[in-house]
Amino acid sequence: MSAAIPTSEPLFLTSGDTWTWTRSFPDYPASSDWELSYALTSSTAQVTITASASGDDHLVSVAAATTAAYTAGDYSWQAYVTLDAERYMVDAGRVTVLPNLAAASSGYDSRSAAAKALAAIESFLATGDPTAAEVQIEGRALKYVPVLDLHRLRYRLQAEVANEQAAARARELGLDPRRYKIRLGVD
Repeated sequence: MSAAIPTSEPLFLTSGDTWTWTRSFPDYPASSDWELSYALTSSTAQVTITASASGDDHLVSVAAATTAAYTAGDYSWQAYVTLDAERYMVDAGRVTVLPNLAAASSGYDSRSAAAKALAAIESFLATGDPTAAEVQIEGRALKYVPVLDLHRLRYRLQAEVANEQAAARARELGLDPRRYKIRLGVD
């Protein structure tokens, strides 16, 4: 028995996996030759995906060999349909492409940039040397940064890491951060 194919874009995809989902746009059915395409863009990469027709639906299927070449990171995406000279954007969002850990040749640090920077600053501050003038964060050196400024940056990074951890917990619980439900009632 194969897994059900999602009917919307996933929030997370893994490089080296087969990516599959379907989309329906009643105003732009695939059976009428409308073609659905995606443009994914990160700070370092750009990816284009074209769906195929599956009745009236648009079926997105990207081979594992193709996604293996995709760079892990956060991407913004736009979905658009085309027919002859017409083109319309039909949706947009964000997706995180996760690294393929099975293909890693060495250890992998899965912490976010904020978590790595926070650890580096906390390590630097823990030395107790107020005259130290340099801290290394992801291969970049911060020199001559006043300790008070490092404390401010530390507090900001602590908040960012806490938000990341809360989002990760929500994902583990199966909560969709794009949907918020409020129930009002009188007891």
